[in-house]
Amino acid sequence: MSDCILVVDDDREIVKAISILLEGEGYEVLKAYDGLQALDILASRQVRLVLIDVMMPKLDGLSALMRIREKQNIPIIVLSAKSEDSDKVLGLSMGADDYVAKPYNPQELAARVKSQLRRYTCLGDIHAGSREGEIRNGRLLYHTDEKILYADGEPVKLTPTETKIVELFMRNQGRVFPAEEIYRRVWEEEAYASENTVMVHIRRIREKLELNPKEPEYIKVVWGIGYKMEKQEKGN
Repeated sequence: MSDCILVVDDDREIVKAISILLEGEGYEVLKAYDGLQALDILASRQVRLVLIDVMMPKLDGLSALMRIREKQNIPIIVLSAKSEDSDKVLGLSMGADDYVAKPYNPQELAARVKSQLRRYTCLGDIHAGSREGEIRNGRLLYHTDEKILYADGEPVKLTPTETKIVELFMRNQGRVFPAEEIYRRVWEEEAYASENTVMVHIRRIREKLELNPKEPEYIKVVWGIGYKMEKQEKGN
């Protein structure tokens, strides 16, 4: 059974072109032309990935994105004619996993879809050796088989991309990772202008697992180098 992808854009020609591209790659494609239609489809169909435009009538893409994130952690790629960094950061901070600016390159779009689906269906070990069971760090506990992070015994709701980043840090506590290396390992592609993308995902993870995100205990910046997960004493 092929993966089902939802394409959302008020420009019907763009939806048609992307549908032809993705169907040629073997995916089943569902179509929506505004955010409300997208939410209706997601309520009734099992979708593996969403490609969504920002500027749309009735319910814009970013508002729809936030509504989707309240219920589902499926990969979401934002499509937008706006290529400014501020718009990209806004989309990522609201829960998007990736961002593609229009006009898009068809091969790049197909590659990003494949990359997101691969991470979503196989959130496996990333170059760090296999460990069974659990990894503990202070008040955090990561179940390596279930791919679930617990903070103070409560499951933390992470997107697939955030889960990948957390697993990288939990398996390599104390090690400093440059943003470019995090991007290569997690997104599985060459890091080009990756700093903002990684920074936004780190900020979202902190908001979910740190007691005080502005003074993080776990995920810390090492200025001029990158990020690391601080190893905590047992019980901290």
